[in-house]
This record gives sequence, structure tokens and C-alpha cells, in this order.
Amino acid sequence: MNDAGPPDRDAVEPESIEIEPVERESMAYDVVIVGAGPAGLAASIRLKQLAAAAEREIGVCIIEKGSEVGAHILSGAVLEIRALDELLPDWRDQGAPVTMAVTAEKFLILTKRKSLSVPTALLPPAMHNRGNYVISLGNLCRWLAEQAEALGVEIYPGFAAAEVLYDEAGRVKGVATSDMGVARDGSHTANYTRGIELHASYTFFAEGCRGHLGRQLMERFALRADCEAQTYGIGIKELWQVAPEKHQPGLVVHTAGWPLDKRTYGGSFLYHLEDNQVAVGFVIGLDYKNPYLSPFDEFQRFKTHPAVRPVFEGGSRVSYGARALNEGGLQSLPKPVFLGGVLIGCEAGTLNVPKIKGTHTAMKSGMLAAEAAFDAIVEADGGIPAAELSAYVASLEQSWVRRELHRARNFRPAFKFGLLFGTLIAGIDQVVFRGRAPWTLKHGHADHETLGHKDRHKPIDYPSPDGTVSFDILSSVYISNTNHEENQPVHLTLKDAGVPVEINLARYDAPEQRYCPAGVYEILTDEDGSNPQLRINAQNCVHCKTCDIKDPTQNIVWVAPEGGGGPNYPNM
Repeated sequence: MNDAGPPDRDAVEPESIEIEPVERESMAYDVVIVGAGPAGLAASIRLKQLAAAAEREIGVCIIEKGSEVGAHILSGAVLEIRALDELLPDWRDQGAPVTMAVTAEKFLILTKRKSLSVPTALLPPAMHNRGNYVISLGNLCRWLAEQAEALGVEIYPGFAAAEVLYDEAGRVKGVATSDMGVARDGSHTANYTRGIELHASYTFFAEGCRGHLGRQLMERFALRADCEAQTYGIGIKELWQVAPEKHQPGLVVHTAGWPLDKRTYGGSFLYHLEDNQVAVGFVIGLDYKNPYLSPFDEFQRFKTHPAVRPVFEGGSRVSYGARALNEGGLQSLPKPVFLGGVLIGCEAGTLNVPKIKGTHTAMKSGMLAAEAAFDAIVEADGGIPAAELSAYVASLEQSWVRRELHRARNFRPAFKFGLLFGTLIAGIDQVVFRGRAPWTLKHGHADHETLGHKDRHKPIDYPSPDGTVSFDILSSVYISNTNHEENQPVHLTLKDAGVPVEINLARYDAPEQRYCPAGVYEILTDEDGSNPQLRINAQNCVHCKTCDIKDPTQNIVWVAPEGGGGPNYPNM
């Protein structure tokens, strides 16, 4: 287990050697895309389709920090096929892994021991799933990558974009990949390899929720000047192989209520896929107040509910993972363009919260950006387009993505009034007004601002895992197949090394020990309980970005580790 802690606790690292700085090589494309998720892959396919129709050559490259396409992809997932139909109308004939149509759906309100089934007819239209498909988003991305490569897109997994590159005028001119073979102390090992610069007329940032380069771009170009702060949830998911008699192919189940209190937003899903597999997950809004809350333990506790536990008894876990998701919606969308580039998909925050879906909107945003960029590149005729890609902003504003997000805009902020009033307000907005109410509710906060001091909250007594349906955090991380090169700089950086103990521990009882779903953060003390210090087990990190979001002092900054590190999710 790799850690960043007090020097006397650190392991001895392999010998490193000093190497003279090497100038980076560069490669040039028309468009470079950072991230091989649904938005980035859809954008690349659309660019190549347009080029083929116009009988023009266009160079498109995707870099992906995961060891393979899909390795870092985690979502529920129920897919609305609208964008896929528009992008690849013949996807069924081409063998897309989209085969399990939703056959039935349930919505349960849970108390500690009981459940109440809500008729689907009473649910908002956005929460209905007829015509949708239960899928593995990782597998869909792998298939989309095959389609992209068949069209001539170059995809390079295992390469993390570590730096945004700018020209003399301040325009984004591309990205640089991370250096490989850098030791933890910053020196170079014998395997040191300099990163590569990728230059482009336009760079598409499709890193997903809370992308570390996207965060820098928003600050540099003030992209959030005219919108509210983004709000987030943490989604934790397991994939199970269940007994055949407990499997109902195509069944979609959502729950609200227990184990969360009435002031904490969240809920669960159970999606029945093919081959006796069930995806189960829990989402908790990161605006929660109790510093003693542990999203991981809430998820494990949820699975012990009498309405849930029988599904998993006699089964076995296949995989585990976690990922933050955007919940801010329309009010929190940043300006998506800047000189030389665009934000697409969850990098911008296009998830539809009441639908609990973001793949279709992410894909469509990538397609719209591709269309605008292609036209600008053609018009520039070999030169560098000088203006921002304003056509993307206009097309996004006129698209069904914007209309969806406008109708959904009041759903999530309604729950800042608690579960009961939030349900009532959201119901009136979504059922009575159909999302067309003449008002827009505000979120009114960033998630790191909401955590209360420890003396205002009671610790939560979580039950020990039973090893049957509930488990400990380290055995869970083990089945995420997470791995990072041990001897590399810790990618969970601290602005001030004193803050974790002097502020976070003193005021909030070190909440990073609990909000991280991978056991990355520990407070170590001497035998007598003195000399507390934070240890960072960076080897465990599943790249969920929760710490970057929820840290109350915003002292933790997530940066890209060496390419290829992190989880390796199968079928997630």
C-alpha cells in the first residue's frame, strides 16, 4: 500500500537516478480529445463522419488515462438511446452491447425495516424507463472505441493528460501527457520517459465529472463567472452474480429513504443485466452536513435492508467502484468554450438528475461540439481558428439537451429543504408543471461549504460487515482491480500539509477518513494517541474525485497520476 505520511513511516523506495531534462516530442492533429468516455468517443465518431461526407481528411486523437478504454468508466447504467440513434442509427446491426431492454421498474420508499412501493404512474415522467436499456457503460465505451478506430480515430489508452498547453496569445494549443518513471521524490528512475505534447486546432476536454484539467480551465478563463457552483453526488457501485431464481432480466429498481436521514439527499439503484448479474449502487449528495457520515458504510448498510438483502444472499460480488457525478444541472453549467477548446459531457455537467442519466446528454454534447469544430476547421483552411467556438454554444442552447436540463432544473435544489418537503416541491415542479414552472430554484452553496463542525453532530455507529452482503472497504477496493505504480509522486496533493490536522481533524474529526470510499486517508498517532498525522494511501485511489470536492478547506487537489494507474473495471 503506497502512502504519503511522516518520513519515519515511509517505506524505502527503489533507487532513482538523475537524468538531464529531455525536450518533449510533439504530434499535431486537428482535434485532440482528453478522455475516452461517451462524450469524447461520440465527438470523435461525429468528426470522422463529417470528414467522410465532405471527402476531407481530419486528424483526431483521443488520450485516455485508464489502462484501456472502459477501465475507468463507472455508471449505473440505464441508457436512453436517443443520442446513440442519432450518432449510429445501425447500432443494433453492428453489435452494440445494448441488448437488455427495461422490462419492469419499481420505486421503493424505505424505512429501517419496511418498504413502500410507489406506483410508477405517480412518478415524474423523467423517471420512467420504458424504451431504455440496462447496460454496462464500460462495455458500450469499448464498442464505441472500436467504431471510432474503424473510422480512423487514433486512441491511446494509458496516457494521462497532465498539463494544458497554451500559445503566446494564451490560446489552448493542446495538452501534454504525464512523464513516466518519475520517483516519489520527484527524481527520475531508470525507466523515465518524457511525456508527449499533442497539439490541435481544438482540444476537447471530456475527462468526466470534476476533471482536473477542466477545473484549471474554468479558473483560468473564468468559465463559472455566470453560473452557480457545481454540486455533486458520490456514487458507489457493486456488480453481483446472483442466484438465477433471484434474477429478473431488465428489472430496474430505485429507492429513497433509509439508511439516510431526512436531511441528506440520496438513493439507490438495482439494475438486472444479462447472465444473472445485478448492478447495485448508492448515491449520496455531497452537500451532506454530518462530518461523521460515511458514504461507503451507508451503502453497505443499505444492502442489509429486508427488501434488498434477499437479492444478494447466495450470490457473489464481481466488482466494486465509485465515482462522483454532477448534480447541479442547468444552473451550474459553465461557459463551455474558450480559445482553442471546449468542455463536453460530464466535464461540463450535462447529467439529467431526475432521469439519473447522463450518457445520452454527454454523447449529444460531444456530437454538437464536433459539428461546430469541423465547420471552423474547414473554414480556417489549414490555419488556426482564431475565435472561440461560439457555434457550439449556440447549438447546445438550441438542442434537446438544453430543453431536458431546463425541465429538470428545479429537481435537485428542491431537496435542500429535506426529503419530505423536497419530494413535495419536486413533485409539483415535475408532475404538475412538467418542469416548466416560472421560477428557477438556486442551490445556494458549494458542497465543501456545507459540512458541520464535529461538536454539532453525533458519530454514526455503523454495523460491522457481515461478509455476506456487506463488506469492509479494503476487500472492496481489492475487487476494483486498482493499482498504481508504487514509486511515483502522490497524486492526491495538499496545498498546506498542516491543514489536515490543524483544521480538518480539530474541527471536523478528519472527515476525509470517511468520505473517501477507498480508504485513502488515515490519521495515524503514536501509541498514546498523540502526534496525529495524515497518511495518504494513494495506491488505493479509485479516481472518484470525492476528496477534491468535499474537503471543507479545499486543501486536497487531485492531479493525474502516471498513465494506466487506477481502477480496472470489468463490465461496470
